[in-house]
Amino acid sequence: MAGRREVPVDPGAGPVQRFAFELRKLRTEAGGMTYRVLAQRSGYSVTTLSQAAAGELLPTLPVVLAYVTACGGDLSEWEDKWKEAVEKAAASATRDAGEDADPPYRGLARFEAHDADRFFGRTGLTADLVDLMRRRRFAAVFGPSGSGKSSLLRAGLVPALRASRDPALRPSAIRILTPGDRPARTRGPLLAAGTDGRDISSSSDGAGQDTLVIVDQFEEVFTLCRDPAERGRFINLLLAARHPESRLRVLLAVRADFYGHCSAHPGLATALRDAHMLAGPMSPAELRDAIIKPASAAGLTVERALTARLVQEMSSAPGGLPLLSHVLLETWRRRRGKTLTLAGYEAADGLEGAIAKTAEAAYAGFTEVQAAAARLVLLRLVAPGEGTPDTRRSVLRSELEASGLDEEAAHVLEVLTRTRLITLDDGSVELAHEAVLTAWPRLRAWIEEDRERLRAQRKLTEAARAWHELGRDPGALYRGSLLETAVDHFGSTGTGVGGSGGGGAGLTGPERAFLTDSIAQRDREARAAARTIRRLRRMKVGVSVVAALALVAGLLAWQQSTHQERERLRAEARRVAALAVSLRGSDPIAAMQLSIASWSLADLPETRSALMSAAVQKEQDAFTDPDADPSAVRYLGQGGRSLLSVGARQTVQWDVRSHRQTASYPGLGDRLAQAAVSSPDGRTVSLVREDQRVELWDTEAGRIREGRQWDGDGVEWSPSGRILVLYRMTDGPDMVVELRDVETGGVLWEQQAERHLPLSGPGELFEIPSWTNRRLRLQRRLPGYPFPDVQVSPDDAKMALCLPGAAFQLWDVVRHRLLPTPWAPTPTADNCAQEDFQFTPDSQQLVLRDPAGVRRWDIASGSELPKILHEGLRELRFSPDGRFMAANDTDEVMLWRVDEPALPILRNPAPDEVVTDLALDMDERRIRYFAGRSQTVVRSLSLDGVVDAPWQSSAAAAASFSPDGATLALAHRDTPAGDIRIRLHDGRRGVVLADLPPAHCPVRAGRPSAQPCPVHMAFHPDGGGLRLRGQRPHNVHTAGSGVPVGRRRPSCDRFPGRDAHQHRPGRGSGGRRTLQRRQRDRLQCGRQVVDRLPHTRGRKDRNLERARSDAGTRGPAGRGPGPCGETRWTGPGNRPRPVARPPDRTGHTTDPHPGCDDGSGLQS
Repeated sequence: MAGRREVPVDPGAGPVQRFAFELRKLRTEAGGMTYRVLAQRSGYSVTTLSQAAAGELLPTLPVVLAYVTACGGDLSEWEDKWKEAVEKAAASATRDAGEDADPPYRGLARFEAHDADRFFGRTGLTADLVDLMRRRRFAAVFGPSGSGKSSLLRAGLVPALRASRDPALRPSAIRILTPGDRPARTRGPLLAAGTDGRDISSSSDGAGQDTLVIVDQFEEVFTLCRDPAERGRFINLLLAARHPESRLRVLLAVRADFYGHCSAHPGLATALRDAHMLAGPMSPAELRDAIIKPASAAGLTVERALTARLVQEMSSAPGGLPLLSHVLLETWRRRRGKTLTLAGYEAADGLEGAIAKTAEAAYAGFTEVQAAAARLVLLRLVAPGEGTPDTRRSVLRSELEASGLDEEAAHVLEVLTRTRLITLDDGSVELAHEAVLTAWPRLRAWIEEDRERLRAQRKLTEAARAWHELGRDPGALYRGSLLETAVDHFGSTGTGVGGSGGGGAGLTGPERAFLTDSIAQRDREARAAARTIRRLRRMKVGVSVVAALALVAGLLAWQQSTHQERERLRAEARRVAALAVSLRGSDPIAAMQLSIASWSLADLPETRSALMSAAVQKEQDAFTDPDADPSAVRYLGQGGRSLLSVGARQTVQWDVRSHRQTASYPGLGDRLAQAAVSSPDGRTVSLVREDQRVELWDTEAGRIREGRQWDGDGVEWSPSGRILVLYRMTDGPDMVVELRDVETGGVLWEQQAERHLPLSGPGELFEIPSWTNRRLRLQRRLPGYPFPDVQVSPDDAKMALCLPGAAFQLWDVVRHRLLPTPWAPTPTADNCAQEDFQFTPDSQQLVLRDPAGVRRWDIASGSELPKILHEGLRELRFSPDGRFMAANDTDEVMLWRVDEPALPILRNPAPDEVVTDLALDMDERRIRYFAGRSQTVVRSLSLDGVVDAPWQSSAAAAASFSPDGATLALAHRDTPAGDIRIRLHDGRRGVVLADLPPAHCPVRAGRPSAQPCPVHMAFHPDGGGLRLRGQRPHNVHTAGSGVPVGRRRPSCDRFPGRDAHQHRPGRGSGGRRTLQRRQRDRLQCGRQVVDRLPHTRGRKDRNLERARSDAGTRGPAGRGPGPCGETRWTGPGNRPRPVARPPDRTGHTTDPHPGCDDGSGLQS
């Protein structure tokens, strides 16, 4: 090795020299590299590396690890060697300094008042606390666990108050207490004495001064005290210090996480609103004071590196002051001479690991029995949190000795006290600090493992104590779930094994006695309950016999009552159904509701009939004019949506749909008798006075329209409401007809109509009835002669003049010329008088109602259109688009499609009811009309599903539902002699699913074309196919695996002829469906006897040769000859075999079968 030789090191001189010797040996084994090369590899200087192996000082762990890495050594092995050297060096230093040396640090123990000379770092906080106590009689200090609250109060506040120069601050006595589990009972007398004004201090130097009560660990009020009443009494005693006459001053030290608990108490929240302060973390300067100054006071020094390390680690460890104090104590034990070194700190496992290292070292020295005792002792010192962190619990030493662990517990307590993990004070034991709960992993694991057992044990301890205080009252013993939980955790006698905590091990004598008596009480109660049950069972037997007899009697009575109730419900249901039927015409909505109600009461033929009638009932509503004045004149307008009721006092307009009044105008007064007819919009009513004057009444203004007065005996409106038709009678038999423009009042057309037909006799009066909403009103009667009538087209361009006995005249109103109408029919007197003629809404057709029905002519071509044949029609009304026509007779209201006039598409019964003023509202799909002669009731018929439904030009020839009802097949003929179209519909929604290929259905020779062949159609039971049969031909349509596919299968067609006899579907082998045809004289289909049509493949299985016999049946195949010697054809090979018997005289077998058992042959 180049350079100066190193001074030899004696490994026997001490642990430091031994460690240096090992380092030199490692460098030699690595090749004896120089310190310069070692420095390049490790990153440390040559001086640092050479001093590490000099044997004077123990190097730090990072230097050692860098040294070992550069030499290629095992890092974990050398870390253990380093820690061992540190421990030995610390032990050697302790022996040198003496075992009884007083440490400058308290470790986990709190600072007491006599430790004020070594309590540093809280000068500012102490001054703030003194100032708070000067201003408030009741105050509190909040801080997280480990923030040093207890040490601040004892070693900071108490000495400061005693040394204060202010007499008001110097208390006569200072009492420091913790609440415990029964604070009001154990601490109450002390607080009550202070509130009574009695001096509770034994010293006389502070006579007349207040007593300061410091309540440390105030959170025990919430964690250990389970009785809310006890807790409330204790808090009230403390709050009494706020009164001026009180001789107490109170200061609370509370963990910060219990701030919410305090604020939930109204008294505490008010008292602490501005009387509390927070003990926060120390600043770096305060930390340096707390680290360095205690050591300086003891004549020791602290390495700067250690101080910096501790300040840095404490900045990220709030609440770590107990950890700091403990690690400094352990570092002091590993000091080198009078110096606390970083190496000693690292040997103690640092800030986070020092407590665990100390605790594990103590635990490792226990025997197995002592370890179990240590577990029980430590767990008794823990109060498990419920929604809050776990806390420590103060326990009397007698409680531990009563648990049966006195010998072992004594040794455990001595060891744990010596290591400062627990503290002993006035016969009580508690953990030195709550940091032990979180910093020692083993204890934390025990708590988590036995958490439920600990909670049960805390409850058991309290219950046992209350039981003893009540003189062992049996009523205070455990029962029910509490007892079951205790037995699960502590065994049936309190000594069994249960849970990892040892079952009943560790229970005190009172706890064990309480649990034993609880179990005994449970057993006694169980035996008593068993005796009671047996006694009750014997009683039940007797009672059951009596009850059975009573039940039989009651059952018979109930059956009779049920029968009577059922009959009563049936009678009520029949009555409601009859009422529904009777109301069907007058109140359809109520009738529908009553129909449903009757069926809900009882399912009877009468109620089912009423329900079905309600299901198809078209009446949707019935509106009755609230004004029942019989003299009022009523008009329907806007497609029947509005009702205009013209009365003497007022004119009211109603919305028929909502039954609401939409407008109200002045009435006609004395002119009501003159009211003739309303304009289509209901805004004007024409009046015909007795002096043959026609006036127009404005309904909204409630007055006569100026300039609208003309001579006339009768009046009516055009459909548009723009033209008024006036009828004026002359002194002779003629009548003058005028058309006037309503807006201008001018004459558009005038014609003098002569009589053509006389009446039945001279002097007979001819009265004009009123049929439509354009009612014609005449004030004079025509003696002996009928009169003409005029109808104006909706477009106001044409006018039809009805002259009895002469053909209809059509006039061009605009050009004032007569249109040529050679096709025009000749109306009767009734046609003119009853206004049986009108124009269609498009003004292109003339419509005439006669006794046989309705006739229509196209005005442009003069051709007569198809008739609507229905006798006795009273009134006609066309839809605005002219596609539909509504009419009524004496029994029903009907609706036709004009292009399909054969049958009405709607027939609604209206028996014994006068129907007038039909109105078609196609926008809302309704027919509305007046019902009854009084014209006070407006009925509405629904056209939903009628006018919008797809329309076929002809009725369906056949219909069939699938077995599940999901599909409906309809067959239609294109022509009487043409093809048959099959369409599949969704049976629930009505939409079209598919169109199947057409089937031919020709007319048999000699049959009239009006008699097409019949069509029969059915689904197969499994729903997989649809079969259609016409008289000729016979077709099979199927979809194979599903109907909607619409695939056609082959069919066997019978040729035309009168010899056709029979064909039928059948089943073949494996359930395959086949079709067999039989004829009376011969089999046809070419040379085929039959085609078997399997459903699953859609093709023929086999064609059989034509047989000699004319009849055929299928029989069992492959079973030998038949009894009659005829021939049988089978499928395989077409080999002839004896047949069952010959055909009869007609050539038919008497019992034809649809097929062989296996479907393989046809017997002929």
